[in-house]
Amino acid sequence: MSVPEQLRYTEEHEWIADHDAEDGVVTVGITAYAADALGDIVYVSLPEEGADVSAGEPCGEAESTKSVSDVYAPVTGEVTAVNAAVIDDPSVINTDPYGEGWLFKVRTTGDHDGLLDAGAYSKLIEEHDQ
Repeated sequence: MSVPEQLRYTEEHEWIADHDAEDGVVTVGITAYAADALGDIVYVSLPEEGADVSAGEPCGEAESTKSVSDVYAPVTGEVTAVNAAVIDDPSVINTDPYGEGWLFKVRTTGDHDGLLDAGAYSKLIEEHDQ
């Protein structure tokens, strides 16, 4: 299972990329592990641009042919962009969860405490699979 080193992760299987963080904006998505566990994603509901999200709180849903799962905000802040491509074609999340399958962007307020690095997240998913 792919766990990119440059990302940070939540225990709920979201990731953030802070490559745009000079303006406080991070990109959010769900991990390949989560996408695989869900199966074929057929619908996604995301927060609207301008909405405030709080770290650890549900802010959307991903629905598959198997189940519905909450999408949690990994950080607190204001949503600055939503990926319309995944709303139009949610299967992109399954095929490219760390690239074209990103979900939304957040201008963060506060720090990113509590996020896992790639090593800690890899250990977490290993424990889930045992």
